Amino acid sequence: MSVTVRLPGALRDATGGETKLEARAGTLADVISDIDRRHPGFRSRVLDDSGALRTYVNVYIDESDARDAGGTGAAVPDGSEVMVIPAMAGGAV
Repeated sequence: MSVTVRLPGALRDATGGETKLEARAGTLADVISDIDRRHPGFRSRVLDDSGALRTYVNVYIDESDARDAGGTGAAVPDGSEVMVIPAMAGGAV
């Protein structure tokens, strides 16, 4: 059982340059742990010290916001697509 995880360029350095990964299905926490097992440090890029999604990271499971579905406890069914999107901010006006 696996899911496809899509990552933007901003997270490429955390995954050895990969922007599309396969991970084990289950919960969002399981998916993140599976990626972190292969790419140590990934977890800390998307989760805070308490294990919750960082405020500046948006995660979608198929078309649903993971926060609305239970955060890291959200179910990620086999065959789903997970998108991890860090918020962009900054710049000058």
